[in-house]
Amino acid sequence: MRWLTKGLWFSVIALLLLSLTACNKAELEKVKVGEVTRSIFYAPQYVALEKGFFEEEGLAVELQTIAGGDKTMTALLSDGIDIALVGSETSIYVTLQGANDPIQNFAQLTQTDGTFLVAREKTDSFTWDQLKGSTFLGQRKGGMPQMAGEFVLKKHGIDPVNDLTLIQNIDFANIATAFASGTGDYVQLFEPTASVFEKEGKGYIVASFGTESGTLPYTSFMAKSSYLKDDAHTVQAFTNALKRAQDFVQNESVADVAKVIQPYFENVDLEIIKTVVERYKAQGSYATDPILDKGEWDHLQTIMEEAGELPQRVEYEQLVNASFAKKAVE
Repeated sequence: MRWLTKGLWFSVIALLLLSLTACNKAELEKVKVGEVTRSIFYAPQYVALEKGFFEEEGLAVELQTIAGGDKTMTALLSDGIDIALVGSETSIYVTLQGANDPIQNFAQLTQTDGTFLVAREKTDSFTWDQLKGSTFLGQRKGGMPQMAGEFVLKKHGIDPVNDLTLIQNIDFANIATAFASGTGDYVQLFEPTASVFEKEGKGYIVASFGTESGTLPYTSFMAKSSYLKDDAHTVQAFTNALKRAQDFVQNESVADVAKVIQPYFENVDLEIIKTVVERYKAQGSYATDPILDKGEWDHLQTIMEEAGELPQRVEYEQLVNASFAKKAVE
């Protein structure tokens, strides 16, 4: 009888614990986030999810990958998602088209371009002049990777129109396949594809567009102005969790970061993940804090302007709300 009483007592405790857990989960505020692609470039975001930083801030973040900046912004504008992780240039495009509820950038995730120049042939002494007369497989016209790529080419005295054959009509998902099939002498690739190609002998990384193009708000979290106003507490909690994740990426070893984010890249070898994280950390691609500053914003628009994709400049104060990021840093 004592055993039965004791057993019942443990059952009651177990039920109470389950109830409390259920209540705690129910109390978490749901936040729908759409990322423009799944990329090791976004490591701090996955750290925040995997380490439970969002939950500890009272949030249940539902992450979905929405291929393409236009589709991601459409989802944001139609309330399919609350927060978008996409290139900051998209907020400018939407604003210039006339938005009733302006999109504002509130937290920066990456601060350089994330692509690399991959050559078909291995070389021990690469110079940018070697691209002259070559066939260059670039990124989609109007997208930040392509604009940053053209900015770097011009910086090194290369005219993208007259000095090489520029191919940019291949869909993003098929660029790597096209190069592997024999198209182009050089290609602009994101990781981990660039490192995988190097490992397999399909191409060789010879330069970084991120290092060459300078710091800019390459990828940021953004939301409607009304959401930032009406759900300010949620946005602050989100930004706080992000800052903790950024600190983790900066302070912990490459191996630890790679291990934490590995579940989001099940088909990528752990050693490749380590290589990519190390490369991005070394060139300062991961923003050390979520603050998007005016200098970076102006540089972004300069790159867009030189690419012929910016009809007019948009003021920093109009599309950037740095108050949440500054508070998170404090």
